[in-house]
Amino acid sequence: MVRFKHFVAASAALATLGTLAACAPDSGAKNGANGGGVFTTVDANNPITPGAPMNPYSPNGNTFLSYNSMRLGFEKKNPMDANDAFPGLAKSWEIKGDTLVAHMQPDAKWSDGKPVTVEDIKMSMAIALTQGTASVGSGQLSEGLNVASVTSVGKHDIEFKQAAGTNNANFAKQILGQSIVPKSVYGHLVPADIWVTIAASQQVDAAKATAAQAAVDKLNETGKAIAAFAPKKDVSAGPFVVKRVNPGSAILVRNKYFYDLDKIAPSQVVIRHYSGNEQIWGFMKNGDLDAAPFTAIPTNVLNQILAKGYKRADGTSYVNASIAFNQSKAPYDKKEVRQALAYILDREAITKVGQPVGGMASTAPAGMIRKSTEQWLGADEVGKLNPYAHDEAKATELLKGAGLKQKGGKWYLANGKQWKITLQTVNGFSDWIAASTVVANELTAFGIETKPALSADFGAYQTDMAAEKFDVGWWLTAVGADPRQNFQRLYGESDGFVANGDKVTHTEKKGDGNWMHGDETFTVDGQSINPGQLTASLAGLDTEAKKPVITQLVKATNQEVPVIPMWDYTNVKFTYDKNFTNWPKNGQDEILANQPGVWMMQGYIQAKGK
Repeated sequence: MVRFKHFVAASAALATLGTLAACAPDSGAKNGANGGGVFTTVDANNPITPGAPMNPYSPNGNTFLSYNSMRLGFEKKNPMDANDAFPGLAKSWEIKGDTLVAHMQPDAKWSDGKPVTVEDIKMSMAIALTQGTASVGSGQLSEGLNVASVTSVGKHDIEFKQAAGTNNANFAKQILGQSIVPKSVYGHLVPADIWVTIAASQQVDAAKATAAQAAVDKLNETGKAIAAFAPKKDVSAGPFVVKRVNPGSAILVRNKYFYDLDKIAPSQVVIRHYSGNEQIWGFMKNGDLDAAPFTAIPTNVLNQILAKGYKRADGTSYVNASIAFNQSKAPYDKKEVRQALAYILDREAITKVGQPVGGMASTAPAGMIRKSTEQWLGADEVGKLNPYAHDEAKATELLKGAGLKQKGGKWYLANGKQWKITLQTVNGFSDWIAASTVVANELTAFGIETKPALSADFGAYQTDMAAEKFDVGWWLTAVGADPRQNFQRLYGESDGFVANGDKVTHTEKKGDGNWMHGDETFTVDGQSINPGQLTASLAGLDTEAKKPVITQLVKATNQEVPVIPMWDYTNVKFTYDKNFTNWPKNGQDEILANQPGVWMMQGYIQAKGK
């Protein structure tokens, strides 16, 4: 029930929602103890939705993470430790086996002056389990949030316990990453016996499966009501609180009860609505934004923005732009064909056109970005991977070995039909669209007639892809710093694998979400492996235990080439020194992975002259 955020934040495109006029902030914004002033930005994950509720569980809610929407902690996106985070409402925490103890900010209060209590936290965790994360059996919940109880163990200490029978190595990440909302506002929507229902939903006894499913259904029904709820006003535990929302902007004012108010410089935050990348570029060319997130951007526009006085700070983005295949369709069912295509495509040339500002050409199919792969495997092992450097002779050899024939400069399938590719992409994804032209030209020049095609929007694209209407299309892979997330993208439900604890099932049935149709098992280094099983196992392993499993998955991906990564995205942020200073700098990956509200909480962003 939450919006899908990876695409907007990491890819080139922003949803086309129609052009709406921007509204000016209050003209009477007063300076506070730290200089005050108005901080103007856009939220890359959240265009303004007129009329939508101020509810973080709403699909289009007007809440803004790190400004008025708070968590216990904010993920640092550390590939080697998914539980690594900046403090939020929890100032620190300890992981003790199946238990997390959070030490809360002692002065944490809501914007109405009431303290943040354990009852708020407990209810928020219950709500999280109603938002599409509830499923039968605690083993399934080991793939996500699997909290079984929330109790106070001290004046400012809260204990979270995992559901019985689970082994979730990322338990802290799941707890810290949940939205925290006030019981005074949401409590009437949550049944008094919700934790009884949660316990029933986590039952692993096969004899109680029917009751467990009924509990899950009950939780999901509660979740629908919560997602539809429209609070009369915003009650925030963050540094800001929404004052009003207009079609063109949201106006937030400083929460005078925020626990670390001395660090928060702006007296107001204005979050502008946008209708696409071009509008964000226009804001910067006019000097309207104090900070701006990553968008796909051509070099000439970048130069105009830099000339205006903006500075760029580059951090790591844990996302690949890739071309994916439906392996049930010939000739993509043969790994030699997929390997050949990897040799044909010149990733450097494609990246220069598709993502010249915010991308680095991928070095080898691995399932993860280059930085993560090196951290987990080491530079020596990464050097042994096949980079599939541009080599048309190798491609020709592989295709002929796979039974394809070349006649008159064209390639023909084993059934005698000319090989033609329709490369599907999405309206508004400017980097994919630009890159598709280069991909099509390269493949056509090689003798594989290729034409790009455009889906109207990403929602339609996902639906049609799941319905197997495309043989070849663009796809975001390596999403997130967590290796399990990376490989789940390749060897999860999209490839027919469904994990329930340590049990993994696989289906080839159409309509069950499997549109990639990779093999259930294959041989790597003489050993038969099940990539879905290996991927699921990562959920319960510590760092050292993960390394050999990740190595197997990387080698498998490099051999099988289920997708061809074109580029690793770069997390480019823009800052403007007109009103504020003291920004995160180039290479500060952990802080740049978060939004400016988190920057402020960590002591960044000061009023100019302070």
